[in-house]
Amino acid sequence: MRRTAAALMLGLLFAATAAAQPAVASAAHDKAPKPAPTPSGYDVSYPQCGTALPSRPRFGVVGVDGGRVLKANPCLTTLITWARTATESAPSYYANTGNPGPRVSSYWPSGQQAPKVCADSYPANDSPACAYDYGWNAAADSFSRAAAAAATAGAPDPSTSTWWLDVETGNSWESLQYGSSPTYVGNDTAALQGMVDQLRAHGVSTVGAYSTASQWTQITGGASLGGIPVWYAGVGTLAQAQSRCSSAYSFTGGSVTFTQYASGGFDADWRC
Repeated sequence: MRRTAAALMLGLLFAATAAAQPAVASAAHDKAPKPAPTPSGYDVSYPQCGTALPSRPRFGVVGVDGGRVLKANPCLTTLITWARTATESAPSYYANTGNPGPRVSSYWPSGQQAPKVCADSYPANDSPACAYDYGWNAAADSFSRAAAAAATAGAPDPSTSTWWLDVETGNSWESLQYGSSPTYVGNDTAALQGMVDQLRAHGVSTVGAYSTASQWTQITGGASLGGIPVWYAGVGTLAQAQSRCSSAYSFTGGSVTFTQYASGGFDADWRC
């Protein structure tokens, strides 16, 4: 009897030990280190649709538009879903900008009464008030699409995120089409101000400008827009990007927050 009981106790002990082993292995597996996040953030937009994106970025900035104002990014939800995996923050967003003027734009707000009163016809509708309304409408379109896509992707409401205005000479500007007179530069600046104000009306607390000093000066004449933050556009290497974090490179008078550089076929961004 004593030998039988002892043998039974040993058998039970062996069975309990064997049963515990998978749980220990599973716990060890769960605690295994995850891949380290990439050293930088990245900005992506419609050119990256269908592309394998960097894994675990520190932060992600998503371009809402399809290369110009009032044009949709066809894979916006997918890109927001990717940016939601960032290790440091929820997605940020950037919107295309422009001010084509009433002579070429079918979206020109002729006759619009708010937030500014825009005249009905040319040349009276070629004005800062109309340009402001154009920018206001463009930002409203960008925000509404971002909000819908973010909800689908399970990301926070875009009103809680930083927004950037993509200000580049490749887009349509009166100052570049018709000459850099104070009138056209003023209209271009008014369009940007309309975008800033529209985003702030949606509750966005931080709106900045993505550009370079030369492009910004050509388009706005060096306007500050209240000293909004700066995201300095592509400068080449990481070391060059880091050097642009100096206040000497601010083209609005605001703080330089991000600087952009090329990495692995993508636009990477350094957080200053």
